[in-house]
Amino acid sequence: MSATVVKAIIPAAGLGTRFLPVTKASPKEMLPLVDKPLIQHTVEETVSAGIRDIIVITGRGKRAIEDHFDFSFELEENLKENKKDKLFNDVRRISEMANFCYVRQRHARGLGHAILCARHLVANEPFAVMLGDEIIDSEVPAIGQLIELYERLHAPIIGVQEVEPDDVSQYGIIAPEPVGPGLFRVTDLVEKPARNEAPSRLAVIGRYILTPDIFPALEKTPPGKNQEIQLTDALRTVAHSSPMYAYLIQGKRYDAGDKLGFLKATVEFGLKHPEVGARFARYLKTLSL
Repeated sequence: MSATVVKAIIPAAGLGTRFLPVTKASPKEMLPLVDKPLIQHTVEETVSAGIRDIIVITGRGKRAIEDHFDFSFELEENLKENKKDKLFNDVRRISEMANFCYVRQRHARGLGHAILCARHLVANEPFAVMLGDEIIDSEVPAIGQLIELYERLHAPIIGVQEVEPDDVSQYGIIAPEPVGPGLFRVTDLVEKPARNEAPSRLAVIGRYILTPDIFPALEKTPPGKNQEIQLTDALRTVAHSSPMYAYLIQGKRYDAGDKLGFLKATVEFGLKHPEVGARFARYLKTLSL
């Protein structure tokens, strides 16, 4: 097995029902966070951590994702003719930042099944999984924090952050055994537990380094609600048979798959944007809140 992580899976086949009706015909992953779609933020984090081979799991109606990361000859020619050099460079960089491969998930059978769809491309290597609607703003790329630990531990590592007690029922929650600063051995995982049944307040947040032993665990995982194969269930199986770790990700997380989380991210990324940030801040101060 490889000592480092060189491939990442970005599941992007979901129906985006929390954002209907805007996602009826447009992928949720293409919702703009200021001037970049959500999935581009995820790809840029992945590339910043040294990964250039990216497997995107898509479904029906997701063609816009492939088009976004492909060359756009007509657009680039127009920008060149009009001497819009910065925009030309920005657009060209998108199509050159990574090597993309697309796998179609023909049936919406959950996150676990989406990862299984990429098994033939991962083979016997460790790999990253990045959920595109979880935006993490950090100095060191969130997935890079996990890769650094994997190179030392050579075991699956999942990113976690602490959530409020009232919010544990919205997440997969780990049962942690502390082994170092911000690092825990995972002894169990519980999917969306009731507040009084949660083993901790450490929630899984959509950044994973997994090893190939997740695949047989996923194959044996029975479908749950809506006939979906849950990644948490397979992780629990692996954690019971071999070491698995969790790391307290350093950075600010936005749940951009939720309307309120998306609005928060839009405001805060807008305030930091080099072109509009200062003017946006002045505008916000004029509002009577």
